[in-house]
Amino acid sequence: MNQNLEGKVAYITGGTKGIGHGIAQALLAQGMKVAISGRNEAEAQKVAEELDPSGTNCVGIGSDVSHIKNEMEAVEKVISKFGKLDVAIANAGVGHFSPVDKLQDHEWHNMINTNLSGVFHTLKASVEELKKTEGYYITLASLAGTNFFENGAGYNATKFGVVGFTQAAMLDLRKYNIKVSTIMPGSVATHFANHTPNESDSWKIQPEDIGNLVVDLLQINPRTLPSKIEVRPTQPSSGKLSL
Repeated sequence: MNQNLEGKVAYITGGTKGIGHGIAQALLAQGMKVAISGRNEAEAQKVAEELDPSGTNCVGIGSDVSHIKNEMEAVEKVISKFGKLDVAIANAGVGHFSPVDKLQDHEWHNMINTNLSGVFHTLKASVEELKKTEGYYITLASLAGTNFFENGAGYNATKFGVVGFTQAAMLDLRKYNIKVSTIMPGSVATHFANHTPNESDSWKIQPEDIGNLVVDLLQINPRTLPSKIEVRPTQPSSGKLSL
């Protein structure tokens, strides 16, 4: 029997565009209440208003996930607005791609602080609320978390870390009836790495596809936990390096 999601509350980091935005749309369509965050608070609020013009079911919050204080304050705002937290989705991420000998120190730390420390900060900020609701914690990793590639040393390091962190967290938290999963997408049509989605991205996974996958995870019978999900384009574009 599918779980009824109406009235449940989700917090999505990096929710102003791309995968996070697609997830927010999917959850709102199920009757959930959704908080999205981004580093630019005004932008997060603007996108939240576009997602939910009524202002009752979606709120935008400013938070830089690389700072745990930001995430603690963000979760406090979610509780203040909606009264509880059922689902936390650590989606915010950045990427810098170059040969390891050319990779800059600030690029390395930007990825580590956002992609890896950020998912810990989101969990740390939300876990006590998730214990109360016996909720769900989901991270967005990548197929780059199991497949290394040229010019990806820093990004690979963070995504390998996210996969390991999330799977260990799953073992730690299931005794509280908190479900934990990591989603590992391949090529997705997003703004990631300064890309502008366009018609040539039609072969890629679309953000709404990940949104539908999250809905499926939340609706599956609680006795079953898909703890690590790999998802990739059915037919990769010929002649392009893709996962």
